[in-house]
Amino acid sequence: MLAKESIKTRQTPDKSLLFAILAMIVFGWIMSFSASLAHFDSYNWFIKQTIFICAGLTFGLLVLKVPLSLFKKVSVPLFVLTLILLAMVFLPSPIGVNVNGSYRWISFGFFNFQPSELMKLAMILYMAGFLIRQEKDVRRPWMGFLKTILIVSAADILLLLEMDIGATLIISLTAIAMLFVAGSYKTQLGIVVSAFIGVVFIFILTDPTRLYRLTSYLSDPSQVHQTWQALIGIARGGWFGTGLGGGIQKYSLLPEPQTDMIFAVIGEELGILGMLFVLLSYTYILGKGFNIAKIALKKGRKYSSFVAFGICTWFAMQITVNIGMNLGLLPPKGFTLPLLSYGGSSIIFSIISLAILMRVDMESRTSYVKQREYV
Repeated sequence: MLAKESIKTRQTPDKSLLFAILAMIVFGWIMSFSASLAHFDSYNWFIKQTIFICAGLTFGLLVLKVPLSLFKKVSVPLFVLTLILLAMVFLPSPIGVNVNGSYRWISFGFFNFQPSELMKLAMILYMAGFLIRQEKDVRRPWMGFLKTILIVSAADILLLLEMDIGATLIISLTAIAMLFVAGSYKTQLGIVVSAFIGVVFIFILTDPTRLYRLTSYLSDPSQVHQTWQALIGIARGGWFGTGLGGGIQKYSLLPEPQTDMIFAVIGEELGILGMLFVLLSYTYILGKGFNIAKIALKKGRKYSSFVAFGICTWFAMQITVNIGMNLGLLPPKGFTLPLLSYGGSSIIFSIISLAILMRVDMESRTSYVKQREYV
């Protein structure tokens, strides 16, 4: 008797994309160490960053084996858990950690966990599933859109209370971009986005510190110490830089050289060529990522496509803002540079998110091959 069966062919991660990501991780590992040399505990930071990267790669390998359907199932409880973690940062010490008046971290002894980094991914996973579910209810567009606003606002309120405006903007704009690409609630989206921009302006105008930082930057970027020192370092680097470890701006002149301003350190020590390497690497990774989202959508894998698009949008916005503020094109704000900046929560969830992106690609390339065998 002749019987037919279908077997699923196994796929491996895209080698070129994997190589580009690993190259950036190693490059960031070296540069974050170089940028932290100005501190007495730089070797301690180097050891911690090594552990963070190893943890991120371990989790990333596990994620590559997890089907997207499982992420879809756990997206709701993960989102709720992340909201709880965002609220836990306000607990007194030793749980909550207060740094310069900001409550953004939960202490785990060895390192401080930042729930806002998890929320960036949790929001994407949740919104992708939410958009799929809302497609079934198109008769009440305002009701569906109101649900979306409540979901995003739940995270935004906690983030604003933490004084983490950067994460608030990234998460909100990523959710809005996902709404737009899904083609849902375009009329409602236009109205609310306009209102959101108005609220942001009011938020800035009612705080003298934020207003001063914005107006001083617009009138003369050199008045902003962080921006000015970054530009001096990049100017010193020229085409080929001062050499790895040879920068001087990181020695008390440039604030947060190993995190927010690491691109300026790259510009000073590796020059324009070093900065071009970073820009081209990001362009390649994001180009691949958006193409993965496009292919998944063509194959009818909407959830996977929305997740891939959300991850790439998050990375694109954060990279653009961080590099923009290092080059004096945007006012300084607390944005890390994915895969390059020092920080446990940032590097771990960046690697996990990119692993999910590669998993989307693997599932899109998975095919079923018909075989015949005699029984």
